[in-house]
Amino acid sequence: MVSEAGESRPARLDVGVVGTGRVGAVLGAALAAAGHRIVAGYGVSVSSRLRAETLLPDVPLLTVAEVLEKSSLVLLTVPDDTLPGLVDGLVATNAIHAGQFVVHTSGRFGVSVLDPVVGRGALPLALHPAMTFTGTSVDLHRLAGATFGVTAAEPLWPVAEALVIEMGSEPVRVDEERRALYHAALSHGANHLITLVNDAMDMLRAAGVEQPDRTLAPLLSAALDNTLRQGDDALTGPVSRGDAGTVADHLVEIGRVAPEAVDVYTTLARRTAARALASGQLRATDAEALLEILAAPPGPS
Repeated sequence: MVSEAGESRPARLDVGVVGTGRVGAVLGAALAAAGHRIVAGYGVSVSSRLRAETLLPDVPLLTVAEVLEKSSLVLLTVPDDTLPGLVDGLVATNAIHAGQFVVHTSGRFGVSVLDPVVGRGALPLALHPAMTFTGTSVDLHRLAGATFGVTAAEPLWPVAEALVIEMGSEPVRVDEERRALYHAALSHGANHLITLVNDAMDMLRAAGVEQPDRTLAPLLSAALDNTLRQGDDALTGPVSRGDAGTVADHLVEIGRVAPEAVDVYTTLARRTAARALASGQLRATDAEALLEILAAPPGPS
């Protein structure tokens, strides 16, 4: 759709949000800030309804069918595994009308999951925000500078691009067949980082550090910044130096206080060694003893 000024941006749309959870309520608020009309929402849990009250004030919470009836664009912000069944249900209940934009925010799926509604004349878009959500107004500020993984047919790309830009973010094209890999990369980087950092904080507490977050924050912030700027050149620490004795001590201590984390440390250390070898930071001769330790990590003494 094109504005009167000839800009490639959607006209003001009547937006419905199916799933007023952490993502849906925030994106609805972002679209409202861009001038779109949030006409209805659907949320079941108490937390979803509270988020809607806070971020989408005066927006009525209705049934899914009623949300679809009122909307020229509907956001389907539901869990990945729920999305295909929801789409089938929309078709079975004749909730879709021709010319309606149907937008999902799943990272896993492209637009093919929306094929059933396309058969009813809907216009499909896949817009996945590459960020974590708290479900609060803080997320509206975080959208600025964030990216969305966008999958859309070429004629619909200008609409997808405009919607993302209006929310303050940057659209990134993701091919349909590479959508799962795209999502795996984000999940591996972000979700596993949370687990890794929490494990590290637990170990610091066991070492007697009362505020592990304050100890880790500058180190992790610098490591992340350096990695995004320098790639493998940012590698530091005993694995990249081939300090087998230090790594062996680490494994003993981790096995003593957090045995469930030994396999994670070992797997990541092997992967780090492989990257350090490939980038030339770790010499093969220095890696031999290290890799022997990692092949059969010592138990606690």
